[in-house]
Amino acid sequence: MTMKIWLLAFLSMYSVAELHAAQYQSIQVDQITYDVIKVEKLDQLELFLKDKNSDRYYHNFSRLQANLPACAQMNFAMNAGMYHVDYQPVGLYVEQAKQTSQLNENTGFGNFFMQPNGVLAWNHQNAVIQTTADYKKSKFRALFATQSGPMLINHGKINSQFLPKSNSLKIRNGVGIKDNQLYFVISQQRMSFYQFAQFFKQQLQIDQALYLDGSISSLYLNETKRHDKRTNLGPIVVEIDRKACK
Repeated sequence: MTMKIWLLAFLSMYSVAELHAAQYQSIQVDQITYDVIKVEKLDQLELFLKDKNSDRYYHNFSRLQANLPACAQMNFAMNAGMYHVDYQPVGLYVEQAKQTSQLNENTGFGNFFMQPNGVLAWNHQNAVIQTTADYKKSKFRALFATQSGPMLINHGKINSQFLPKSNSLKIRNGVGIKDNQLYFVISQQRMSFYQFAQFFKQQLQIDQALYLDGSISSLYLNETKRHDKRTNLGPIVVEIDRKACK
C-alpha cells in the first residue's frame, strides 16, 4: 500500500512554479519512507565541490550555505556523486562548464563500477541521465555534470545486476529524470538496490535513474528544516533561489 503526503500548499500549478523551483513530497511504500524532491527550474540547480577562494572542499551543507551571498536562498541540497578518500570525484565532474575530473570508463570493484554506471548532467535548458557509454557519445553540452554508479534504471529496465532478495541494506539516494524534470530521492530507512530502483520505476514512473550513494546519503531541505550532518561529503547538488540578488 502506498501513501503520498504532499507538503506544499498551493492554489494552482502556476503558483507552485512561481514560489518554488523544487517541490517536496514524502512517499511511504512497504514501511519505507522516501523523500522526493522534484526540480523543475534547471537554472536554479548547481553543483559545488570546493570554495573557490580557499580551494578547500565544502564537506557539508553548513559551510556551503555560509559561503553563499546573503541574498541567495538555499532550498535543497544533497550529496551528488562518489569520491575518493581525498574527496576528489571518482568520475566526471563539471561545475559551471569547467571540467575538473574526467569521465571514468575503467572497470573495478565497488558500486561506482557496477555496470552500467552513468552520468547526471544539465544546463539551463535540458537535463540528461545516461549510461557512461551513451553520455560519451551524446556530446551533451553540460553546465554541470557528475558521474556515479550504478544506473538504477536504463531505458525503463531495472539494472539486471540487482537481486530482488538481496540482504545488502543501506539508506540510499539517487536521481531520476522525467519530462526534463529531475527527481532526487533519499530513503529514510535501509533498503536494497532493487527496492530503490523499483521505487523509481513503480511509484515515480521513471525510466532513467542513477544511484548517487549509500550510507553517507544526506539531505538539506529548507521546506522541512531537515539538515543531515552524517559525514563529510564530496560533490553537492544545490537548488538556490537567487531572485533577491538581482
